[in-house]
Amino acid sequence: MGRLGPVKNINPSNTDDVVGEYARASADDTKAAIRAAKAAFPAWARSGILERHAILRKTADEILTRKDELGRLLSREEGKTLAEGIGETVRAGQIFDFFAGECLRLAGEALPSVRPNIGVEITREPVGVVGIITPWNFPIAVPAWKIAPALCYGNTVVFKPAELVPGCSWAIVDILVRAGLPKGVLNLVMGKGSVVGQTMLDSPDVNAITFTGSTGTGTRVAMASVEHNRKYQLEMGGKNPFVVLDDADLDVAVEAAVNSAFFSTGQRCTASSRVIVTEGIHDRFVAAVGQRLKSVVVDDALKAGIHIGPVVDETQLKQDTDYIEIGQKEGAKLAFGSEILKRDTPGFYLQPALFTEATDAMRISREEIFGPVAAVTV
Repeated sequence: MGRLGPVKNINPSNTDDVVGEYARASADDTKAAIRAAKAAFPAWARSGILERHAILRKTADEILTRKDELGRLLSREEGKTLAEGIGETVRAGQIFDFFAGECLRLAGEALPSVRPNIGVEITREPVGVVGIITPWNFPIAVPAWKIAPALCYGNTVVFKPAELVPGCSWAIVDILVRAGLPKGVLNLVMGKGSVVGQTMLDSPDVNAITFTGSTGTGTRVAMASVEHNRKYQLEMGGKNPFVVLDDADLDVAVEAAVNSAFFSTGQRCTASSRVIVTEGIHDRFVAAVGQRLKSVVVDDALKAGIHIGPVVDETQLKQDTDYIEIGQKEGAKLAFGSEILKRDTPGFYLQPALFTEATDAMRISREEIFGPVAAVTV
């Protein structure tokens, strides 16, 4: 649904390639979706476990059958390499398969009470309408691991994906509907966080919210949820240290560090973009990482033989280059990379950047950058 006009979904590997045009929902559209989810909740909460199992299992089977097609779609709209796109799609199928099994394993507990002739029975019941807000960096896996358990346990869903990656979200919802999901149980609402997300936060009829994204937005989700006394779950920014000690196997340490910091274009909250290296191995490690980065191929995500695709869009590219400038101004030494690259197709290509002589006080050592930028600290 949406009356604000469609938005073009642009391939970051080739900005001339429009993946599709997708609707933007208004606040009224979002309220209608919440009403639909609330109306569908009583029947879905009482639905049989075999019905839920069958729907989630059919969804898993179709995702896995179409893994190459869906993986290619993911790579086109987000910029992951094709191998990573297919791998993430397989993971999404496995998540639905797991929760299809969980539908048949729903359990409670019966316990004796301290009072004579009294028993205690514990049951697990659905919460109600669950709001799901997902990020752009894992456009099919993160929706899968939020949607699948919500449906498995009898909740209805209002689902807002990131604006940059509507294609995968549309595909996964379409598969679930065709698998037999009743009307109103899952409602896809695409659009701006300031409109769709805020309407979800303001609604007293959203009983729980799960959010993955920035720390600032997560704080707003928490505050709004406390006001409405709703359950909430947050997965926010990360700055993960990767520690290399003097006795490390140098080859293993270098490969692990480069994979963790730079693959997926460094666009994941689990990227280890802060590397802490002890003095005895520091110089050898930095030199070896620099040599390894020379062999990293940055190009169109759909090409064979590449290691890193583009940054997701122009805004993210600007943020990454701003952090590179910040690092240099703070006094860190740029040991490798940072160039904006030109390729056969117009895209947002950034050479991996490696800083040395960073300190704990520097912003590049403390703040999530979400791009192919890493800083080494002794």
